[in-house]
Amino acid sequence: MADQTAASGGNPLNNLFGNLRNNGPALLKRTEILFALGIVTILVMLVIPLPTFLLDFGLAVSFTFSVLILMTVLSIQKPLEMSSFPTILLVSTMLRLALNMASTRLILGHGHEGTQAAGHVIQAFGGFIMGGNFIIGVTVFAILVMVNFTVITKGSGRIAEVAARFTLDGMPGKQMAIDADLSAGLINEDEAKKRRRELEEESQFFGAMDGASKFVRGDAVAGMVITFINVVVGMIIGVGQKNMSFLKAGATYTQLTIGDGLVSQIPALIVSLAAGLMVSKSGQSGSADKALFGQLSFYPSAMGLSAFLLCALALLPGLPFLPFISLAIALFAGAYYLPRLRKARGDQMGGGEAMAGGAPGAPGGPGGPPAPAPDEPISSALAIDLIRLELGYGLLSLINTDAGHRLTDQIKGLRRQLASEIGIIMPAVRIQDNLQLPPNSYVIRIKEIEAGRGDVRPNMLLCMDPRGEPIQLPGEVTTEPTFGLPAMWIEPAYREEALFKGFTVVDPPTVLTTHLTEVVRDNMADLLSYAETQKLLDELNKEQQKLVADVIPGQIGIGALQRVLQNLLGERISIRDLPAILEGVSEATGYTRNITQITEHVRARLARQISDSHTNDQGYIPLITLSPEWEQAFAESVVGEGDERNLAMAPSRLQQFITAVRQTYDRHAMMGESPVMLTSPGIRPFVRSIIERFRPATAVMSQNEIHPKAKIKTLGQV
Repeated sequence: MADQTAASGGNPLNNLFGNLRNNGPALLKRTEILFALGIVTILVMLVIPLPTFLLDFGLAVSFTFSVLILMTVLSIQKPLEMSSFPTILLVSTMLRLALNMASTRLILGHGHEGTQAAGHVIQAFGGFIMGGNFIIGVTVFAILVMVNFTVITKGSGRIAEVAARFTLDGMPGKQMAIDADLSAGLINEDEAKKRRRELEEESQFFGAMDGASKFVRGDAVAGMVITFINVVVGMIIGVGQKNMSFLKAGATYTQLTIGDGLVSQIPALIVSLAAGLMVSKSGQSGSADKALFGQLSFYPSAMGLSAFLLCALALLPGLPFLPFISLAIALFAGAYYLPRLRKARGDQMGGGEAMAGGAPGAPGGPGGPPAPAPDEPISSALAIDLIRLELGYGLLSLINTDAGHRLTDQIKGLRRQLASEIGIIMPAVRIQDNLQLPPNSYVIRIKEIEAGRGDVRPNMLLCMDPRGEPIQLPGEVTTEPTFGLPAMWIEPAYREEALFKGFTVVDPPTVLTTHLTEVVRDNMADLLSYAETQKLLDELNKEQQKLVADVIPGQIGIGALQRVLQNLLGERISIRDLPAILEGVSEATGYTRNITQITEHVRARLARQISDSHTNDQGYIPLITLSPEWEQAFAESVVGEGDERNLAMAPSRLQQFITAVRQTYDRHAMMGESPVMLTSPGIRPFVRSIIERFRPATAVMSQNEIHPKAKIKTLGQV
């Protein structure tokens, strides 16, 4: 049944009613009408007397319903598959209370007629349990109620309350984790919506279970009260109104009352057990038998010690030998055969008991000689890691625990994100340890040259204030490694408080991934190799291959195209629209072979894309223009012709330009602006070559790169 539930992806009860809707008679297809009629019937039973045969049928339905609930709870894979469980609890509780009311009327109204007055089900339960002695019946009923009330319902209610509280407290963190995965590209929007919906359903389910557990507890209290009323009032009616003897009235009404109590309390106990299994299974997946037996039998050493203890008990004088020795033999057999059965199935065992590398006696296996390590070819020493992340030994936990899966998953998502934004696939990142680094330090290397370095605390969270104000929390003051912002490492216990105060809180894997992202963006031009350029051309669709054949190699070679693409990537311009770039190259090669001039022509062809990338949230491009004096100064300083053109400006004049740019941009940065430098097309490459040395993130555009439909706003002038 569990396999069918997992395959169908839903509640077995829902699957049953779904089949009735699709294949049943016309009335059964309207299950909402049947459900409404059932609820009305329960309400009617509260006020209208029932004949004994209908009461017997109702008690049979109550038994069947409770057993079905228990079997369904045992079969489901996770609690949310039965999210309607609180509603089911309410319906089953109301059904038992309605049947209690109906049986109470029959007991008090016709109890003097004999033990069959309340139907055959109550008579059978009362006679079977009591065995002719009402003291035995009272004792059994009292113990049953005590077990249900003080053990099962109280425990399941407490578990439901704690689960609801922790689920609600953990919702903000889980929602932030979903948002972080979405922003990192690990999941798409549909998957994020699905996870948010599951999170909402989980919180609603455990909140409802917290309230539904009160139904079960109230049902147990009501059962005790009704039983007491039936015995006392029945004795009064039997002796005072029906002229029965005290002993006969006691025997008759006690048997009827105990039978009625057992008929209602046994289904209540079953449903209480189902509720306890449901809430205690909240952290497990798989059916209840797999969760229980799979974990109890996972450690053979524990089974062996238990078997040894049972053998010792079997040998003690006075204890029966056969039961204890039989159980000891069964546990010994389980401890011996279960590891071999798992090994045959290819499962991995915990506790270091089955990490074998091969068959016993075989090379590399237990008991056999170690397999010789294959000789590594000498050519492998010449290979260069394009991107390498080196970790100090204190950060190894980031790749050896669940956080490591998060780190590697974020790096995979980063590759997909950069492919969609920039147009090339980021090379694989090699992660390795470096004992020469400080314990909590890491180094990012591009082509084995250090490109970034930072420190993280693996068991803490990095907290930053977007307003730039001091962080008033206990922690370690530090600097954010990517952008150099003031930050603080805080304990995870202060996460909720930091979020409440409006701080930005990120975990160590996200700090590493963010730093890696910026380093890769800054060095993407160096990562674009000749082979990668050829691969980009080969992966263009069939419709664009004719364009490739016309341009390559007749008009430009692969190496020259690589340099054009590197020039674009160096200023963080996406090369995803490779056909438009090839068309621009084809046009430019008609009048020049200079790579810089070809790049400038391609940038003009990409004006729409470049303008869109620099448009702010207000819908315009903020600009800082170059004054006519500086335009003339740069134009007069360019010497040479063709490929030999260079900037020959006096150092003092360059220093004046750098100072003017810094002052202008610092002034606008204080106002929250990040404007673009606008120049004439002829001097743009030379202005960019100066600005990138002290403000590499500042974009420099020419008038040819402003799309006609783009909105612009001039903020100032240098």
